[in-house]
Amino acid sequence: MQVATSQSKVVRIGVLGAARITPSALIEPSRESSEVSVCAIAARDPEKARRFASRHGVPAVHESYEALIADPGIDAIYNPLPNGLHGYWTVAALEAGKHVLCEKPFTANAEEATAVAAVAHRTGLVTMEAFHYRYHALTRRLQEIIASGELGYVSHMEAWFYIPLPVKNIRWDLQLAGGALMDTGCYTIHLLRTLAGAEPVVRSAVAKVRSAGVDRLFRANLEFPDGRTGAITASLLSWPLLSMGARVVGSNATLQVSNPYIPQYRHRLVIRSAKARRVERVARRPSSYAAQLQAFAGAILRGEAYPTGVEDAVANMRVIDACYAAAGLPLREPRKYPPGYSRGSPITV
Repeated sequence: MQVATSQSKVVRIGVLGAARITPSALIEPSRESSEVSVCAIAARDPEKARRFASRHGVPAVHESYEALIADPGIDAIYNPLPNGLHGYWTVAALEAGKHVLCEKPFTANAEEATAVAAVAHRTGLVTMEAFHYRYHALTRRLQEIIASGELGYVSHMEAWFYIPLPVKNIRWDLQLAGGALMDTGCYTIHLLRTLAGAEPVVRSAVAKVRSAGVDRLFRANLEFPDGRTGAITASLLSWPLLSMGARVVGSNATLQVSNPYIPQYRHRLVIRSAKARRVERVARRPSSYAAQLQAFAGAILRGEAYPTGVEDAVANMRVIDACYAAAGLPLREPRKYPPGYSRGSPITV
Protein backbone atom coordinates (compact mmCIF):
# COMPACT_ATOMS: atom_id res chain seq x y z
CA MET A 1 0.00 0.00 0.00
CA GLN A 2 1.17 3.55 -0.71
CA VAL A 3 -0.04 6.97 0.45
CA ALA A 4 0.78 10.60 -0.10
CA THR A 5 3.95 11.92 1.50
CA SER A 6 4.14 14.10 4.60
CA GLN A 7 5.93 17.45 4.69
CA SER A 8 7.29 16.71 8.16
CA LYS A 9 10.70 15.16 8.82
CA VAL A 10 9.74 13.37 12.04
CA VAL A 11 6.70 11.23 12.80
CA ARG A 12 5.34 12.14 16.23
CA ILE A 13 3.61 9.11 17.75
CA GLY A 14 1.09 8.85 20.57
CA VAL A 15 0.45 5.56 22.37
CA LEU A 16 -2.95 4.17 23.34
CA GLY A 17 -2.60 2.28 26.60
CA ALA A 18 0.39 1.09 28.58
CA ALA A 19 0.64 -2.38 27.04
CA ARG A 20 3.55 -4.67 27.87
CA ILE A 21 4.55 -4.92 24.21
CA THR A 22 5.03 -1.17 23.78
CA PRO A 23 8.62 -0.87 25.07
CA SER A 24 9.99 -3.56 22.73
CA ALA A 25 7.69 -2.82 19.79
CA LEU A 26 7.91 0.98 19.83
CA ILE A 27 9.86 2.73 22.59
CA GLU A 28 13.20 0.95 22.13
CA PRO A 29 13.24 0.95 18.29
CA SER A 30 12.20 4.61 18.23
CA ARG A 31 15.49 5.45 19.96
CA GLU A 32 17.33 4.03 16.94
CA SER A 33 15.44 6.25 14.50
CA SER A 34 15.89 9.92 13.63
CA GLU A 35 12.47 9.87 11.94
CA VAL A 36 10.30 8.84 14.88
CA SER A 37 9.51 10.45 18.21
CA VAL A 38 7.21 8.92 20.84
CA CYS A 39 5.60 12.06 22.23
CA ALA A 40 2.60 11.11 24.35
CA ILE A 41 0.61 8.34 25.99
CA ALA A 42 -2.87 7.83 27.43
CA ALA A 43 -4.28 4.90 29.41
CA ARG A 44 -7.57 4.03 31.06
CA ASP A 45 -5.79 4.64 34.35
CA PRO A 46 -4.00 8.02 34.05
CA GLU A 47 -1.72 7.14 36.94
CA LYS A 48 -0.57 4.02 35.11
CA ALA A 49 0.11 6.17 32.06
CA ARG A 50 2.18 8.58 34.18
CA ARG A 51 4.26 5.73 35.60
CA PHE A 52 4.83 4.33 32.12
CA ALA A 53 5.80 7.75 30.77
CA SER A 54 8.25 8.32 33.61
CA ARG A 55 9.84 4.90 33.19
CA HIS A 56 10.23 5.16 29.41
CA GLY A 57 10.84 8.86 28.87
CA VAL A 58 7.56 9.74 27.17
CA PRO A 59 7.19 13.52 27.59
CA ALA A 60 3.40 13.96 27.68
CA VAL A 61 0.50 12.14 29.32
CA HIS A 62 -3.12 12.67 28.29
CA GLU A 63 -6.04 11.97 30.56
CA SER A 64 -7.99 9.95 27.96
CA TYR A 65 -7.66 8.19 24.63
CA GLU A 66 -9.87 10.85 23.08
CA ALA A 67 -7.56 13.63 24.27
CA LEU A 68 -4.52 11.86 22.87
CA ILE A 69 -6.11 11.33 19.47
CA ALA A 70 -7.22 14.97 19.36
CA ASP A 71 -3.71 16.28 20.11
CA PRO A 72 -2.59 18.40 17.09
CA GLY A 73 1.03 17.70 18.02
CA ILE A 74 0.59 14.00 17.21
CA ASP A 75 0.93 12.63 13.67
CA ALA A 76 0.31 8.94 14.29
CA ILE A 77 -1.15 6.54 16.82
CA TYR A 78 0.24 3.22 18.03
CA ASN A 79 -2.66 0.96 18.98
CA PRO A 80 -1.71 -2.02 21.18
CA LEU A 81 -5.10 -2.24 22.91
CA PRO A 82 -6.97 -5.55 23.36
CA ASN A 83 -8.11 -7.16 20.11
CA GLY A 84 -11.76 -6.23 20.60
CA LEU A 85 -10.86 -2.53 20.77
CA HIS A 86 -8.48 -2.35 17.78
CA GLY A 87 -11.11 -1.45 15.21
CA TYR A 88 -12.88 1.23 17.23
CA TRP A 89 -9.79 3.19 18.18
CA THR A 90 -8.11 2.77 14.80
CA VAL A 91 -11.15 4.34 13.16
CA ALA A 92 -11.24 7.10 15.80
CA ALA A 93 -7.58 7.90 15.10
CA LEU A 94 -8.05 7.88 11.31
CA GLU A 95 -11.07 10.16 11.56
CA ALA A 96 -8.92 12.54 13.63
CA GLY A 97 -6.35 12.63 10.82
CA LYS A 98 -3.79 10.33 12.44
CA HIS A 99 -1.85 7.52 10.78
CA VAL A 100 -2.12 4.21 12.66
CA LEU A 101 0.22 1.36 13.52
CA CYS A 102 -2.20 -1.24 14.90
CA GLU A 103 -1.14 -4.41 16.66
CA LYS A 104 -2.28 -7.71 15.24
CA PRO A 105 -4.83 -9.09 14.82
CA PHE A 106 -6.10 -6.02 13.02
CA THR A 107 -9.68 -6.30 14.29
CA ALA A 108 -12.05 -8.77 15.92
CA ASN A 109 -13.25 -10.25 12.61
CA ALA A 110 -13.08 -9.77 8.85
CA GLU A 111 -16.24 -7.72 8.58
CA GLU A 112 -14.91 -5.19 11.07
CA ALA A 113 -11.56 -5.21 9.26
CA THR A 114 -13.36 -4.35 6.02
CA ALA A 115 -15.11 -1.44 7.73
CA VAL A 116 -11.81 -0.10 9.09
CA ALA A 117 -10.17 -0.54 5.68
CA ALA A 118 -12.90 1.57 4.10
CA VAL A 119 -12.07 4.44 6.47
CA ALA A 120 -8.35 4.03 5.77
CA HIS A 121 -8.98 4.26 2.02
CA ARG A 122 -11.25 7.29 2.42
CA THR A 123 -8.78 9.20 4.58
CA GLY A 124 -5.69 8.11 2.63
CA LEU A 125 -3.75 7.69 5.87
CA VAL A 126 -1.11 5.04 6.53
CA THR A 127 -2.78 2.14 8.33
CA MET A 128 -0.35 -0.66 9.09
CA GLU A 129 -0.97 -3.97 10.85
CA ALA A 130 2.00 -4.67 13.09
CA PHE A 131 3.22 -7.99 11.70
CA HIS A 132 6.76 -6.91 12.47
CA TYR A 133 8.38 -10.21 11.41
CA ARG A 134 7.34 -9.35 7.84
CA TYR A 135 9.93 -6.53 7.80
CA HIS A 136 12.88 -8.60 9.02
CA ALA A 137 15.64 -9.85 6.70
CA LEU A 138 14.81 -13.46 7.63
CA THR A 139 11.39 -13.25 5.97
CA ARG A 140 12.95 -11.87 2.78
CA ARG A 141 15.47 -14.72 2.82
CA LEU A 142 12.72 -17.33 3.15
CA GLN A 143 10.90 -15.78 0.19
CA GLU A 144 14.13 -15.73 -1.85
CA ILE A 145 14.84 -19.41 -1.24
CA ILE A 146 11.32 -20.47 -2.24
CA ALA A 147 11.35 -18.23 -5.34
CA SER A 148 14.78 -19.49 -6.42
CA GLY A 149 13.44 -22.97 -7.11
CA GLU A 150 16.03 -24.60 -4.85
CA LEU A 151 13.31 -26.51 -3.01
CA GLY A 152 11.70 -27.67 -6.24
CA TYR A 153 7.92 -27.89 -6.42
CA VAL A 154 6.53 -26.85 -3.04
CA SER A 155 3.72 -29.20 -2.05
CA HIS A 156 3.19 -28.40 1.64
CA MET A 157 3.85 -25.67 4.20
CA GLU A 158 3.22 -25.60 7.92
CA ALA A 159 3.72 -23.09 10.72
CA TRP A 160 3.38 -23.37 14.48
CA PHE A 161 3.55 -20.98 17.42
CA TYR A 162 3.25 -22.24 21.01
CA ILE A 163 3.64 -20.01 24.05
CA PRO A 164 2.59 -20.46 27.71
CA LEU A 165 0.11 -17.74 28.65
CA PRO A 166 -0.57 -16.87 32.31
CA VAL A 167 -3.98 -17.95 33.59
CA LYS A 168 -4.95 -14.34 34.30
CA ASN A 169 -4.59 -12.51 31.01
CA ILE A 170 -6.94 -10.49 28.81
CA ARG A 171 -6.14 -12.79 25.89
CA TRP A 172 -8.40 -15.40 27.51
CA ASP A 173 -11.37 -13.00 27.40
CA LEU A 174 -13.90 -13.76 24.66
CA GLN A 175 -15.41 -10.29 25.11
CA LEU A 176 -12.04 -8.81 24.15
CA ALA A 177 -11.72 -11.12 21.12
CA GLY A 178 -9.23 -13.45 22.77
CA GLY A 179 -8.08 -16.96 21.95
CA ALA A 180 -5.04 -18.81 20.63
CA LEU A 181 -5.91 -18.36 16.96
CA MET A 182 -6.28 -14.61 17.43
CA ASP A 183 -2.97 -14.40 19.29
CA THR A 184 -0.24 -16.73 18.05
CA GLY A 185 -2.42 -18.15 15.28
CA CYS A 186 -2.69 -14.90 13.37
CA TYR A 187 1.10 -15.07 12.90
CA THR A 188 1.04 -18.62 11.55
CA ILE A 189 -1.68 -17.82 9.02
CA HIS A 190 0.07 -14.65 7.94
CA LEU A 191 3.39 -16.42 7.51
CA LEU A 192 1.92 -19.14 5.28
CA ARG A 193 0.07 -16.54 3.20
CA THR A 194 3.31 -14.58 2.84
CA LEU A 195 5.40 -17.61 1.82
CA ALA A 196 2.74 -18.96 -0.53
CA GLY A 197 1.96 -15.57 -2.07
CA ALA A 198 -1.65 -16.70 -2.26
CA GLU A 199 -4.86 -16.92 -0.26
CA PRO A 200 -5.84 -20.30 1.22
CA VAL A 201 -9.12 -22.10 1.74
CA VAL A 202 -9.67 -23.68 5.16
CA ARG A 203 -10.33 -27.41 4.72
CA SER A 204 -10.66 -28.43 8.37
CA ALA A 205 -9.98 -27.14 11.88
CA VAL A 206 -10.09 -28.37 15.46
CA ALA A 207 -9.73 -26.54 18.74
CA LYS A 208 -9.32 -27.26 22.41
CA VAL A 209 -11.00 -24.64 24.57
CA ARG A 210 -10.11 -23.27 27.97
CA SER A 211 -13.54 -21.72 28.47
CA ALA A 212 -16.66 -21.35 26.35
CA GLY A 213 -15.64 -20.16 22.89
CA VAL A 214 -12.03 -19.41 23.87
CA ASP A 215 -9.44 -21.68 22.25
CA ARG A 216 -6.21 -22.57 24.02
CA LEU A 217 -5.02 -24.82 21.15
CA PHE A 218 -6.00 -24.48 17.52
CA ARG A 219 -5.09 -26.54 14.46
CA ALA A 220 -6.22 -25.99 10.88
CA ASN A 221 -5.54 -27.52 7.48
CA LEU A 222 -5.41 -25.18 4.50
CA GLU A 223 -5.28 -25.51 0.74
CA PHE A 224 -3.99 -22.95 -1.75
CA PRO A 225 -5.44 -22.41 -5.25
CA ASP A 226 -2.67 -24.40 -7.00
CA GLY A 227 -3.18 -27.42 -4.77
CA ARG A 228 -0.43 -26.78 -2.23
CA THR A 229 -1.49 -27.68 1.28
CA GLY A 230 -0.80 -25.93 4.55
CA ALA A 231 -1.22 -26.53 8.26
CA ILE A 232 -1.12 -24.18 11.24
CA THR A 233 -0.97 -24.80 14.97
CA ALA A 234 -1.46 -22.10 17.59
CA SER A 235 -1.28 -22.56 21.33
CA LEU A 236 -1.47 -20.51 24.50
CA LEU A 237 -1.62 -23.45 26.90
CA SER A 238 -0.53 -26.89 25.69
CA TRP A 239 2.52 -29.04 25.13
CA PRO A 240 5.11 -28.07 24.02
CA LEU A 241 4.96 -24.92 26.10
CA LEU A 242 7.26 -22.94 23.83
CA SER A 243 7.92 -23.66 20.16
CA MET A 244 7.98 -21.40 17.11
CA GLY A 245 8.73 -22.49 13.59
CA ALA A 246 7.77 -23.25 10.03
CA ARG A 247 8.49 -25.94 7.43
CA VAL A 248 8.29 -25.81 3.64
CA VAL A 249 8.36 -29.16 1.82
CA GLY A 250 9.56 -29.23 -1.77
CA SER A 251 10.29 -31.97 -4.32
CA ASN A 252 14.06 -31.29 -4.08
CA ALA A 253 14.54 -30.14 -0.49
CA THR A 254 12.83 -29.16 2.74
CA LEU A 255 13.28 -25.84 4.49
CA GLN A 256 12.76 -25.55 8.23
CA VAL A 257 13.13 -22.37 10.26
CA SER A 258 13.00 -21.82 14.00
CA ASN A 259 11.52 -18.63 15.42
CA PRO A 260 10.54 -16.82 12.21
CA TYR A 261 8.30 -14.48 14.25
CA ILE A 262 10.88 -12.70 16.46
CA PRO A 263 14.10 -13.65 14.64
CA GLN A 264 16.34 -11.07 16.31
CA TYR A 265 16.25 -13.08 19.55
CA ARG A 266 17.39 -16.30 17.91
CA HIS A 267 16.65 -18.18 14.71
CA ARG A 268 17.98 -20.99 12.56
CA LEU A 269 17.23 -21.84 8.94
CA VAL A 270 18.01 -25.37 7.73
CA ILE A 271 17.70 -26.70 4.16
CA ARG A 272 17.86 -30.47 3.75
CA SER A 273 18.00 -32.48 0.53
CA ALA A 274 18.87 -36.10 -0.18
CA LYS A 275 22.48 -35.06 -0.74
CA ALA A 276 23.19 -32.11 1.53
CA ARG A 277 22.25 -30.08 4.60
CA ARG A 278 22.83 -26.34 4.92
CA VAL A 279 22.33 -24.03 7.91
CA GLU A 280 21.82 -20.30 7.46
CA ARG A 281 21.32 -17.31 9.70
CA VAL A 282 20.72 -13.73 8.70
CA ALA A 283 21.70 -10.53 10.50
CA ARG A 284 19.57 -9.98 13.58
CA ARG A 285 19.75 -6.21 13.28
CA PRO A 286 17.85 -4.17 12.58
CA SER A 287 15.31 -5.97 14.71
CA SER A 288 11.92 -6.79 13.26
CA TYR A 289 10.41 -4.00 15.37
CA ALA A 290 12.97 -1.43 14.24
CA ALA A 291 12.52 -2.42 10.60
CA GLN A 292 8.76 -2.16 10.94
CA LEU A 293 8.98 1.28 12.51
CA GLN A 294 11.33 2.40 9.75
CA ALA A 295 8.79 1.22 7.17
CA PHE A 296 5.96 3.00 9.01
CA ALA A 297 7.91 6.27 9.02
CA GLY A 298 8.93 5.81 5.39
CA ALA A 299 5.31 5.33 4.35
CA ILE A 300 4.24 8.51 6.16
CA LEU A 301 7.18 10.75 5.25
CA ARG A 302 7.95 9.55 1.71
CA GLY A 303 4.94 7.54 0.59
CA GLU A 304 6.92 4.30 0.53
CA ALA A 305 4.98 1.10 -0.09
CA TYR A 306 4.47 -1.36 2.76
CA PRO A 307 3.18 -4.96 2.70
CA THR A 308 0.97 -5.11 5.80
CA GLY A 309 -1.68 -2.60 4.80
CA VAL A 310 -5.44 -2.89 5.09
CA GLU A 311 -6.00 -5.23 2.14
CA ASP A 312 -3.58 -7.72 3.65
CA ALA A 313 -5.20 -7.27 7.07
CA VAL A 314 -8.67 -7.99 5.72
CA ALA A 315 -7.39 -11.10 3.92
CA ASN A 316 -5.76 -12.43 7.10
CA MET A 317 -8.90 -11.85 9.14
CA ARG A 318 -10.96 -13.72 6.55
CA VAL A 319 -8.83 -16.82 7.04
CA ILE A 320 -9.10 -16.47 10.83
CA ASP A 321 -12.89 -16.26 10.57
CA ALA A 322 -12.99 -19.30 8.29
CA CYS A 323 -10.85 -21.25 10.78
CA TYR A 324 -13.19 -20.46 13.66
CA ALA A 325 -16.21 -21.40 11.55
CA ALA A 326 -14.59 -24.72 10.55
CA ALA A 327 -13.86 -25.54 14.19
CA GLY A 328 -17.40 -24.69 15.29
CA LEU A 329 -16.34 -21.77 17.44
CA PRO A 330 -17.95 -18.32 17.36
CA LEU A 331 -16.36 -15.47 15.44
CA ARG A 332 -14.87 -12.81 17.70
CA GLU A 333 -16.89 -9.62 18.12
CA PRO A 334 -15.67 -6.05 18.72
CA ARG A 335 -15.94 -4.77 22.29
CA LYS A 336 -16.77 -1.35 20.84
CA TYR A 337 -18.02 -0.99 17.29
CA PRO A 338 -16.49 1.58 14.94
CA PRO A 339 -18.84 4.44 14.04
CA GLY A 340 -21.16 3.48 11.20
CA TYR A 341 -20.48 -0.25 11.64
CA SER A 342 -22.99 -2.84 12.74
CA ARG A 343 -22.87 -6.61 12.51
CA GLY A 344 -23.94 -7.69 9.03
CA SER A 345 -23.55 -4.25 7.45
CA PRO A 346 -22.70 -4.44 3.71
CA ILE A 347 -19.40 -2.57 3.82
CA THR A 348 -16.93 -3.12 0.99
CA VAL A 349 -13.41 -1.90 0.31
